[in-house]
Amino acid sequence: MSAAAVRAAIRSASYAGHTAGLAAGKLQCNLAILPEECALDFLRFCQRNPKPCPIVGVGDSGDPTLPTLGRDIDIRTDVPKYRIFRNGSLSEEVTDIIDVWTDDLVTVALGCSFTFENALLHNGIPVRHVESGLNVPMFRTNIDLVPAGRFGGKMVVTMRPIPSAQVERAREISRRFPQAHGAPIAAGDPADIGILDLAHPDWGDPVEIKSGEVPVYWACGVTPQNVLLDAGLPICITHSPGHMLISDVAEDAETTILTKT
Repeated sequence: MSAAAVRAAIRSASYAGHTAGLAAGKLQCNLAILPEECALDFLRFCQRNPKPCPIVGVGDSGDPTLPTLGRDIDIRTDVPKYRIFRNGSLSEEVTDIIDVWTDDLVTVALGCSFTFENALLHNGIPVRHVESGLNVPMFRTNIDLVPAGRFGGKMVVTMRPIPSAQVERAREISRRFPQAHGAPIAAGDPADIGILDLAHPDWGDPVEIKSGEVPVYWACGVTPQNVLLDAGLPICITHSPGHMLISDVAEDAETTILTKT
């Protein structure tokens, strides 16, 4: 299915699952939607932490469209599942945000590691959660982020088991996608980055690590969700982990600005 077709299915409520492996070749995006008065500090935070928070699009205040990422995108309906946070607590998880959208909200779209998985697969590198029909496992770490204003905290990572002989190749391939977290930030012993147990991810699903495979960790777009939560904003909205916005921008485009045809 094309990116537009996937969004249409999501908009019509006929699909509400995770987006790993969908619309191959298109950039997938994490979301942070927050009041305009907080947006500049959040953008500063993202600029200072480009690995977990690569900015790929910013909407106008009160405008639910993202024309630089897709000609028909309505951010209120085109994500399979959203999380609404109020005053630092999860308020609800919903399949659209039409009823909570206001004229002062700003959408920030951030690159997602689902984007480079297609390239890994094309190069014969297995992606276990895609093969298994699962959501990618995500973990809190002890890696400090560079703060900006009220925003700061620790990095979240995704983990993919990679055959040891292919780890460097996976690193080289993902490095080509800086708008989608780029190269991994670590590999090997999870304790080195503060992860206690790979069998119990903080988000997503556990996946099997086979003999001869190495756990490899990439910066994750759930990081800004934690940061927004800790900031205690009166309201902010994110995608639910693994449930991304799929754009019309090619995953290997030189920029994330959709060209006109």
